[in-house]
Amino acid sequence: MKLNKQFIFSLVLMVLASAIYRVFPNRPMGFAPQMAIAVFAGSLFVNNKKLAFLLPLLSMFISDGLYQVLYMNGLTDISGFYGGQWKNYLLIIGLTSIGFLVKQEKIASIAGASVAAPTIYFILSNGLVWLGGGGWHRPKTVEGLMMTYADGLPFYPNSIYSTIFFSAVLFGSWYLIKRNASKLNVA
Repeated sequence: MKLNKQFIFSLVLMVLASAIYRVFPNRPMGFAPQMAIAVFAGSLFVNNKKLAFLLPLLSMFISDGLYQVLYMNGLTDISGFYGGQWKNYLLIIGLTSIGFLVKQEKIASIAGASVAAPTIYFILSNGLVWLGGGGWHRPKTVEGLMMTYADGLPFYPNSIYSTIFFSAVLFGSWYLIKRNASKLNVA
């Protein structure tokens, strides 16, 4: 795939828009585009893994930086940077790997990845919170683990909805761009 100026500009715009959207006040809990970007970037850049991993990480980092600025100025209760945050970045890298398996021409493949990514993130992130003693500091028992998963449930449905929605936007836009580009090359 050729990385021309317009394509690079589009990727930069996607990363900036997604980062800004993530810090919108009153955004539904868990409704953010970063997981969809991870799946999309993995699918788009199967042969350029560095770029595939960079796009969602950059989106997360910029939005975390924006959150930190807002937090330092008393405009939000959400801190941008905190201990253990590196785990979220590793999880996003893992979700990008799911994108490597996506068949762009198959809606079922995109839909499956769009449900798998937030599900895997939910299971692993809440498990890591429980192991690390974060969140509500649930006991290190099976019951405590289930309580931690219950604590994360308010975020889970919106993470699925947002990943499906933003995947549809990203993959749909990419399909239209490719279709129009091939029409222009034929003409």
